[in-house]
Amino acid sequence: MVFMHPDSHIATEAEKRRYQEHNNDVEDPRYQKFVAPIVAAVKAYYNNESKGLDFGAGTGPVITKMLEDQGYQMALWDPFFHPDATVLETNYDFIVCCEVMEHFHKPDEEFKRLHELLKPGGRLFCKTDLLPETPFKDWYYVTDPTHVVFYSEEALRWIQVNFGFSEVQIEGRLITFRK
Repeated sequence: MVFMHPDSHIATEAEKRRYQEHNNDVEDPRYQKFVAPIVAAVKAYYNNESKGLDFGAGTGPVITKMLEDQGYQMALWDPFFHPDATVLETNYDFIVCCEVMEHFHKPDEEFKRLHELLKPGGRLFCKTDLLPETPFKDWYYVTDPTHVVFYSEEALRWIQVNFGFSEVQIEGRLITFRK
């Protein structure tokens, strides 16, 4: 893992403004295509009687909309845009975390919480870019000032073992942890 030094983190209000700049229209077909691998993974393992959490849902919770349109029960949590902490008091069959884990200021606390929020056998579906083979300084992902932690496959396997997940599957940008 590569961590940005805390002195380089932007202020909370600046972080929120940056997220508000994202064009996350839930009706945008390009946005729906971008999140489609997570939606397909959820549907491969769970039926629409399953309960899910969109963790870090942001301004446009397209995964939630796409799954709710197919009858799935979804809860939303985001520290800026869906801050209802009561949704963090229950357990879920699955959690989706799309383009969120690179924003974790304290990944150890977040992965512990995510593990605790899952029912036994539940899955955490994440999407992020992994550390590239190219020079870090030239990687487009580091240009976003809200990205503060970057993961390698080795780091994901460490997370699996050290936070009690029974397995991790890495398929390109789609990462699935199983409790």
